Amino acid sequence: MNANQVMALAAMCQVAIQVQKLAKYGQSQQHEIEPLMQSLLATDAANVEAIYGSKHNLMSGYKALIAQLSTGTEKNVELVKYVGSLVQLERILSSRPDALNALGRDIGATKEKLAHLALLDESIIAAFADTYAQIISPLGQRIQVFGQPELLKQKSIQNRIRALLLAGIRAAVLWRQVGGKRRHFLFSKKKILAIAKEQI
Repeated sequence: MNANQVMALAAMCQVAIQVQKLAKYGQSQQHEIEPLMQSLLATDAANVEAIYGSKHNLMSGYKALIAQLSTGTEKNVELVKYVGSLVQLERILSSRPDALNALGRDIGATKEKLAHLALLDESIIAAFADTYAQIISPLGQRIQVFGQPELLKQKSIQNRIRALLLAGIRAAVLWRQVGGKRRHFLFSKKKILAIAKEQI
């Protein structure tokens, strides 16, 4: 277990927290979503930290991870479900070269639009959301999002949630690339907690 693996976990936790806020309250923090969206474009980053700009951009993710693993704190059951689902979906994605190629093409096309639009422009978020709906959703069991039905019916909320889940898949890809394994969730909790605490 190392700092890169814990950073990927923190990113998945930050995705889960923002999805929860959107689904339940219709709100999200732009400064916390931006590095997650940026990670989708960081295909040739020099190192893991560069994918998110800085570990400081993932502070809420690290804090959520610490709260989840610390004894005596209230657990966020939904967060565990979201992270588990992201890891599961990524495993299916990694076994599908056709889906990986399509994902690369889609993200490349969205990247080109950024010559004229800001990263968090509605049309960019919609493009990421469409990529998730077209390529990731058909791969396996859909991620169940828990929230207010009237919010979840709104197209702008749906788009933001799907774009975030795409960023969550990006973090799950990173988790696997830097050696993350499912057994770490069971047997390395103390180590994960110790490393996460060092980051904040």
